[in-house]
Amino acid sequence: MITLYGFGPYLGMPDGSPFVMKGEILLRMAGLAYSKSIAGPDQGPKGKLPYIDDDGEIVADTSFIRAHVARKYGFDFDRGLDAVERAEAWAVERMIEDHLYWCCLHMRWGIEENFNNGPAHFFDNAPEAIRDKIRQGARAKVLGYLQAQGMGRHAPEQIAALGGRTLEALSALLGKRAWLMGDQPCGTDAAMTGMLATLLNGALDSPLRQIGLAHANLAGYIDRAVPHFFPEHDWAPVARKAESAALAFA
Repeated sequence: MITLYGFGPYLGMPDGSPFVMKGEILLRMAGLAYSKSIAGPDQGPKGKLPYIDDDGEIVADTSFIRAHVARKYGFDFDRGLDAVERAEAWAVERMIEDHLYWCCLHMRWGIEENFNNGPAHFFDNAPEAIRDKIRQGARAKVLGYLQAQGMGRHAPEQIAALGGRTLEALSALLGKRAWLMGDQPCGTDAAMTGMLATLLNGALDSPLRQIGLAHANLAGYIDRAVPHFFPEHDWAPVARKAESAALAFA
């Protein structure tokens, strides 16, 4: 039996982390039975979530979880794609996770109002006497990651512009298709769903979110993808908000 370790539902998403969402989607795509357990990043072998315990075999990081599922259970997440399409899907996944992710991280942790309304509540159960210290320490740590990676060295409007270029690219690549590479979801759709759900849901607003909503096909995509992969989750559709955002950017 597989156990997936994540944060749990938060900010309108099935899980507060786009990567935990991705990991859970991968397990569901493969049709594998699993249970989910709440954990903290420090409990993971790489200091982050998600990770899985598959009958005693610990696998951390969604890229390696995917490889583990493919190897052990023989599931091809990119079935139906040729070699070039598989390469394109991998390139898009890296754009999502190695670029857009950092823009989304800034949206949550770098914008004061969003931090107060979102990640600050991750620590609500900490002892009151040290709660604020823990919150500010965690925020400083994340902002340090952003600074070290490079995204945090840009002005907020520059971060939004960079993220906007990635969203524009995703919108162009998606076009009128139901899923990234065609009529059926591939492995990269798991990553795309987790990241766009993080960005476009209505819990936290930002200039980058408004740019994303202005691409109606991205809003339509996430309104299909979350209910498809998480039919039990009460997802608040973003498509109507996308209409007004598109007008604002017209």
